[in-house]
Amino acid sequence: MKKDIELPELTRVSSKGQIVIPYDIRKEFGIRKGSVLAISTKNNVIAMKKLDTKMTDEDLKTLKLIEEAWKDLEEGRYKSATPDEFFKELKKWKK
Repeated sequence: MKKDIELPELTRVSSKGQIVIPYDIRKEFGIRKGSVLAISTKNNVIAMKKLDTKMTDEDLKTLKLIEEAWKDLEEGRYKSATPDEFFKELKKWKK
């Protein structure tokens, strides 16, 4: 018995390089907001795999803050401090 070949779903790339994963595929693989996908390429083919992670929304928010902090550092938006000044400022945050 010959297995039917599935027709591919089509999607477009936005001006920001984003793609929409069709609903049926998201549903089949349990892909939702915050899902983590691994993307690789080989021989002109792009492949994605959903990763099972234990990351929470709070983890994702923290990663976003870290990303923003690195960007601030790279763009020179930071303040130098001695260790004493740093720990003094840190104590203010605990209040």
